[in-house]
Amino acid sequence: MAITVSHLTKRFGTFAALSDVSIDIPAGSLTALLGPSGGGKSTLLRIIAGLEPPDAGTVQIGGTDSTTLPPQRRNVGFVFQHYAAFKHMTVAGNVAFGLEIRRQPKAAVKRRVDELLELVHMEQFADRYPAQLSGGQRQRMALARALAVEPEVLLLDEPFGALDAQVRKELRAWLRRLHDEVHVTTVFVTHDQEEAMEVADEIVVINNGRVEQVGTPDELYDKPANAFVMGFLGPVTRLDGVLVRPHDLELFDRPEPSSVAATVQRVVRLGFEVRVDLERDGKGELWVQITRGEAEKLAVTPGIELFVRPVAGAVTAGDG
Repeated sequence: MAITVSHLTKRFGTFAALSDVSIDIPAGSLTALLGPSGGGKSTLLRIIAGLEPPDAGTVQIGGTDSTTLPPQRRNVGFVFQHYAAFKHMTVAGNVAFGLEIRRQPKAAVKRRVDELLELVHMEQFADRYPAQLSGGQRQRMALARALAVEPEVLLLDEPFGALDAQVRKELRAWLRRLHDEVHVTTVFVTHDQEEAMEVADEIVVINNGRVEQVGTPDELYDKPANAFVMGFLGPVTRLDGVLVRPHDLELFDRPEPSSVAATVQRVVRLGFEVRVDLERDGKGELWVQITRGEAEKLAVTPGIELFVRPVAGAVTAGDG
């Protein structure tokens, strides 16, 4: 079910959380709202869910004007960062809750709960309580609970933000597989660029209450609309006041056309890759990402002079 947000504005006192935001979220897509803390992404999600009223603008869900509809009439599932589990209920009880308050037949409820726990690989934990689960398991339970009532839209607010890095990585791959199975229109908020790039079909970059750019991960990475988008989606460095990806710079041990001289300050080996920090005489610092083979060929060590230039076709953006 598609979501259309038109000219949304939301203020909290004198603070503009959203300023004339318009986006279209395709039916069945997995869309990330990406941006820095305080940029407006969670406010946008809460307005779509009906948990926060806008000051201006409209929200359409499946072609229906939902701007003033209460959350329970939007057929939206919502998952918060901190799970909001019912601690006195088992995993199965938590998942069944939404169905039971809708007075579904007991047999139908059990069947649906069993299906969902199998879907999220939690069937063996049906009789445990939330306190007996790991963080990743609690989050999978929360997703199963949100899916139980068969929402047409699933909204996730920093769903993995409270988890450690390795569990986050495992769960985001799992979320992508889950989405491909259930095909519910899904919108998730994150400030983690890698998470958005890995999981989403489309990314909406939000900053200071405004949409900076909307596109696929490849479009945003390869064709950023401005310096903010380029700097937020992937590493950047500066060469003559222009942002460039550090892997789009090449190093030489002698002058080459369009290259500039720089002195190696530090060399950091990160597995297969090597980070080379350089300083140009009076013109600032920059860093280059090369392979270990390239570093060995150039005999890169602190103190030597090298020559640097962007590769042909390098993505760049004006700094500012």
